[in-house]
Amino acid sequence: MAKRVLVETRDLLFRSKLAAAVTAAGGEVTRDPAACDLVVVDLGPPDAMERIRSFVARGVPVVAHGSHVRTDALRAARQAGATAVPNSQVEEKLREVLRGSGPQV
Repeated sequence: MAKRVLVETRDLLFRSKLAAAVTAAGGEVTRDPAACDLVVVDLGPPDAMERIRSFVARGVPVVAHGSHVRTDALRAARQAGATAVPNSQVEEKLREVLRGSGPQV
């Protein structure tokens, strides 16, 4: 069964790129936060940490991404239970996770 991935990012072009990576890895993009097996969260919005904590509390793995200069946000996301990477690495990390060589999903 394909993993259902919720992609939460403000940048529409970036969202399309991540959705293509999900599909290429055999996953399925969903818009339903209640029916996802994995979430990709943009650290830009003010409620990003709250969203991460909510998903982690439900047992849903989270791949968080943000600007490489916002080390505080990346660190906070890791402390909240997410796998957090700079924007430049999120596509690769997402593929890893979907292939099963990253965090368990």
